[in-house]
Amino acid sequence: MPTNYYFLRQLAPALTRQLAGYRVATCFSQERDELVIGLTNGGVEFWLRLTLAAAGTLLAVPESFQRTRQNSVDLLPGLLGQQVATVAAWPHDRVLQLEFAGGARLVLKLYGTRPNAIFHPADPAAPAELFHPRYLADADLRPPTDPASQAASVAVADPTKAYPALGDLGRAYLRTLGYDPAPLTTKRELVAQVVCQLEQPAAFYIVRLDNRTRLSLLQVGEVEAELPANDPMGALRQFVPRLLGRQAYEAELRQVRLLLEKRADTATTAAQHARNRLHALENTSGYRQTADLIMAHLSQIPAGASEVEVEDFYQPGQRRIIKLKPTETPQRTAQNLYRKAKNQQRETRELAERADRREAEAFGALELLEELGALPAGELRVLRQWRKQHSLDAAAAAKAAASELPFKVFEDSGFTILVGRNAVNNDLLTQRYAHKDDLWLHAKDVTGSHVVIRQRAGQPVPVPVLERAAQLAAWYSKRQNDSLCPVSYTPKKYVRKPRGAKPGQVVVEREKVVLVIPANPFERE
Repeated sequence: MPTNYYFLRQLAPALTRQLAGYRVATCFSQERDELVIGLTNGGVEFWLRLTLAAAGTLLAVPESFQRTRQNSVDLLPGLLGQQVATVAAWPHDRVLQLEFAGGARLVLKLYGTRPNAIFHPADPAAPAELFHPRYLADADLRPPTDPASQAASVAVADPTKAYPALGDLGRAYLRTLGYDPAPLTTKRELVAQVVCQLEQPAAFYIVRLDNRTRLSLLQVGEVEAELPANDPMGALRQFVPRLLGRQAYEAELRQVRLLLEKRADTATTAAQHARNRLHALENTSGYRQTADLIMAHLSQIPAGASEVEVEDFYQPGQRRIIKLKPTETPQRTAQNLYRKAKNQQRETRELAERADRREAEAFGALELLEELGALPAGELRVLRQWRKQHSLDAAAAAKAAASELPFKVFEDSGFTILVGRNAVNNDLLTQRYAHKDDLWLHAKDVTGSHVVIRQRAGQPVPVPVLERAAQLAAWYSKRQNDSLCPVSYTPKKYVRKPRGAKPGQVVVEREKVVLVIPANPFERE
């Protein structure tokens, strides 16, 4: 309610008494939608700080203000040097007007989704200066021609409509007085009573209503503080820091809650994917069983066959069709399947470990959500200490957000392996995310994903990690179904993109080659 008409009509006389004779010394902004006006009488400073944002307005009168050296912009140059004569509130409106000795005026429009500050020079022919220049119509903003209250002339079923400045706080207070079920005559009496209280408030109140901290002229909601009615500026100086602190607390609380909910959801989903994959591996015919069936029925497989139907001794009484490569001997096919079976065993083990780990992460995030709900409400310092204790502070959250990369991500023996998803994504990975000393891999002579093993200071990439990353490069390429695939690897600093090259195309120098079986030894993303 600090920008409500009934508060402004209390604030305006107090500002007149304080500022009469003061001159504007500075006018600037150093944050988005912020206007700061500094005034002085030659010995004492006075500051007005306004937030004129579409999301909401805020008027503050801080006792002191320090202007930063950076990101600070001077505004409304015609305002400098103007001497304050009076400050007035427009009748039944959320507008505060500063009248200056020379005839100039500053209109502070504090309502709606289009707040603004408009400086009108003393010369009527001179153009107005606007804080938000996009609102050109504000240059013609004028006070209402009939300042008298409409209460006596408007006869409606709901008398509150005759007093739009009542706002939601006034209407909430009326409901506590039994306004809704009352007859029309009583409603008019109640409205008149409340308007009288607003025009001559007994005190100012900092209240909590509908989960919002408000400055009220009425005792409504949960009263957190009662302030003297003869000091509206003092009320602002107590209300604004409390409001900003509460807003900061609620913003951080919401940020932490969303972070934990996302962490729990992501871990649960990853664990479920791992369990599903594990179930599929454990309940389907594995590579070893297929290889055993091929070797047991070699005599029944004609040369060059593309498939063969055999009796499945793992499932008595059933027959099974096995796909073959006409250009490959059955023995060679079985040999490749036995190799894949070894990878499958490792994949099964790692999937089980991944599922357990991710389920534990989800459970931990849910436990932290319970702890968060039990913290004292409104205590920003307690929230920040708890957040830091659990590595959920702002810096850690920003680091976590930065680590959420748009690639397939695998962890192996402490090394992070990144895999591009398509040609454009490959360029992003290689040109933007990869460090010059990271190890870069790609299936040789075919299209496929770029793969990067991130470096660890002082630790060379172990051969098993290199081989598994090469398997990924082969798996996410056109050679996925080959029995063996050559994979190039080199430090990223030897990979360059020629001018005019298509997405994903690069030139590789000083490459080495490793032969691997195409496979994904990790959880499939």
